[in-house]
Parts: sequence; C-alpha cells; structure tokens
Amino acid sequence: MIEIFDPRLAPVVQDARLEKLCSGAIWSEGPVWLREDDAVLWSDIPNNRMLRWSAADGMSVWRDNVEFTNGHTRDLNGDLLHCSHGQRAIVRTPMRDGRIQADTPDAIVVDRYLGKRLNSPNDIVVKRDGTVWFSDPPYGILSDREGHKAAPEQAANQVFCFTPATGVLTAASAWVQEPNGLAFSPDESLLYVSDTSAALAPAGQGHHHIAVFDVGADNSLHNPRVFAEVSPGLSDGFRLDTQGWIYTSSEDSVQVYHPDGTLLGKIAVPEKIGNLCFGGPQGNQLFIAASTSLYRITLHTRGN
Repeated sequence: MIEIFDPRLAPVVQDARLEKLCSGAIWSEGPVWLREDDAVLWSDIPNNRMLRWSAADGMSVWRDNVEFTNGHTRDLNGDLLHCSHGQRAIVRTPMRDGRIQADTPDAIVVDRYLGKRLNSPNDIVVKRDGTVWFSDPPYGILSDREGHKAAPEQAANQVFCFTPATGVLTAASAWVQEPNGLAFSPDESLLYVSDTSAALAPAGQGHHHIAVFDVGADNSLHNPRVFAEVSPGLSDGFRLDTQGWIYTSSEDSVQVYHPDGTLLGKIAVPEKIGNLCFGGPQGNQLFIAASTSLYRITLHTRGN
C-alpha cells in the first residue's frame, strides 16, 4: 500500500507495486547496485555475509566471513567501498576486468583517526570531488552480534570526511549523537545525516530524526538542524532522487520527504527496513533491504 499525503508524490508512484525479490537473511543492510552485473549486493550483518540478487540468478551468497560489513557505495572509478564493523574500517574492493568480483582481495582505506581505531563505520557516500564521507557510531563494538565487542577509542561518534588524494581523515561533525545513514543533496550543498540514538536508548530517550548540514566549499559542515522526525521507528539508511527527495527507511515503510521537510507519503513494507538504494538499468528501481528480505519498487524518478 502507498499512502499519499501530498499530491506532488502521486506522479512518482503511479502504478508502482512493491515486489518481494528474495528472503533468508537475519538483518539486511547496505544495498548497492552493480550496474555492470544488473545485480544488487547487500549485507546480512549477524550472519557475517554479503548476499547477491539478480533477475538472472536469483539470490546467492556473494561472500562469507566479511567482517560484518554494513553500508556500501561505489567509488567514482567503480570500486566497491564497504563499511566494516569487524575491521572498524573503510574497505575497498577494486574493480577487476570491469567488474566487482568476490575473490578480489580487499584493501583498507582508513581505519584510524588521530592514531586511534574508529568505532564501527556504518554508512558511506562519495562526493563528486572524490572525498569519502562516512558515519562512525558504536553499534559494531557494543556486542559480538554485528562486530566484535570492544571499548571505544574515539572521544565521539563522528561524521568523517576522508580525502584519498592526501590521505587525510577529517572529523567533520560530532553534532549528531549517533550518526547513521547519510547522503548529499543533488547539488552537494547539503549533507543529510540520520541520528538513530533512540534505537538502544531507554524509552523516550535518544533521537530518531534526520539532520541536515550546509556544506562549505572546503567541505566543512555548518548550520546543523533537524530536518525531519521519523516515526514509527527511525531513519536507519536513506537515499535521494535527482529532484532532491529523501527516501528513508523506517519501521513500517519507506517514507518520502520533500526538501522543504514535507512528508509526501509512505510506501508500506511488511518488514522493518534497514537501508535502500536506487538501481536498475534506468536508475528508477528502489531496492529495499528490510530485515529478512530484499524488496523492489519501480518509480517514476531516478536515484541521485
């Protein structure tokens, strides 16, 4: 079911239908589209593996023993970047022969800030200038379920910016209590970051909102403010389309927000959603990693 709260959403979801593509995970997260393979990869974090789905092959295990990867994205050159809870690092799988292949050796991109280990990188995006931005909450070190239990070494939960050209890792902001999903607006003047600190906090405490920052020419972040309170549940991961609309996970649906903060509507999903991504040959298919399953809905818009 699709609930439309604002008529601006109607043309985007016209005749759209949610499809369940496959199931069998414990907690699905971090989907990423592989355009060269017409396939989606995503994390099944507690099972410590990555799964793959394509229309041609269905679902399969892409990799086992992946050190509890979470979010993923493609680098500007096509490499696959992973957020590794287990290694407490950003990890790269290089393109090989024009494809992302499971048996290609990985390399650590960055795993320390000021000489101390990161918490557990969670979600990741790449800006058009090549900088790599990621969130670093503590979820992967709180227990052995989604990483390896350990004491935090960082003084705060940061949003980080890594500049590959110089090898410099910059702490961009600790304003968000427990930063999780993140994405840039189409013109990259804004960075949206979700705060999921309510997930493990006592009832009534913590946050379940998306924050937004202004992005300076030097990649500094300014003017943090709350963009939208997400309920029920919280905004774990989200992505934007080319018109700047935000498609975010929640407990019961993909919630769609206009850049002016209006909740345009909800795409109901029968399982709690971890994250999502745009993909498909036209970039108009929204792939939804939700608890045990992967879903897809085709929209009249394209991913940013």
